[in-house]
Amino acid sequence: MKLSRTGLGLLAVIALISTSGCSYINRIRAKNELNQVAQNYKDKKFAEAEQHARKAVELDPDNENAPLFLARTIHAQFRKGDTTPENLAKAKDAIEAYQKIAARDPNNDEAFSAVTILLGQLHPDEANKCDFDNSGEQVKWVEQRANNEAVSTEKRSDAFAILSDKDWQCSINVTDANKQSVQKPDGSVFIQYTKPKDTKLYDDAVKFMTRGLERAEKAISINPNSEKAWGQKYKLLQEAKKLALMADDKDKAAQYAKQAEEAANKSGELRRQATPTPSATPPST
Repeated sequence: MKLSRTGLGLLAVIALISTSGCSYINRIRAKNELNQVAQNYKDKKFAEAEQHARKAVELDPDNENAPLFLARTIHAQFRKGDTTPENLAKAKDAIEAYQKIAARDPNNDEAFSAVTILLGQLHPDEANKCDFDNSGEQVKWVEQRANNEAVSTEKRSDAFAILSDKDWQCSINVTDANKQSVQKPDGSVFIQYTKPKDTKLYDDAVKFMTRGLERAEKAISINPNSEKAWGQKYKLLQEAKKLALMADDKDKAAQYAKQAEEAANKSGELRRQATPTPSATPPST
């Protein structure tokens, strides 16, 4: 027997209601799972919390909180300093979970920060080394955010500032290791910077300083009102001055010193603008 158009329409409506009802029930079940996650997390039962979070993601893939709950419960099981395969696997699972969140929401600060920290803990040798051409997974992760135009300008600027700080650290490792206090005849003391005997150390420091300064400038170009970016520019210009002194180029050192002072003044101005002005009227009692 053939169904009439009315009958077919009725079946379609019933199917739609059935599907919609199933989705609604799954959303309720997912919410219940997340409530259980919260309770387990509070009780520090992180493995159990993870299982409930995975169930919530399965039941309601569109739930915005479930993936974050899952990432947090996995992250909570990772123990810093423990190099057993099982613990390292947890770190990698947490990184993957956070990266999925960042893929959906590139501006998610928790996901970005968590991955940055975990990569540093997972690869401490990479985080602390200064290899100009091989920066490691942590730096590459920060570079992704810095170059992602889907990320807000403020957050991209901050990412470039983070990268410039890494370059600054690699430069100052050299300048700090080659400075000494010199006493003048009048008793006053000044800091003298001496070029290292290993010229490669000096050349590498110059490369890091130059790239760091470029990154700080990039941060400023994206967000001219970033105190952090201007602060980084000041620090890198100070390094440029020290390296010029090592090369016995006093004129260039003086130029860098002047530029560093200008950057410091701009950073200070932005900091003052961001600081709330105390009210002249005392609060009522």
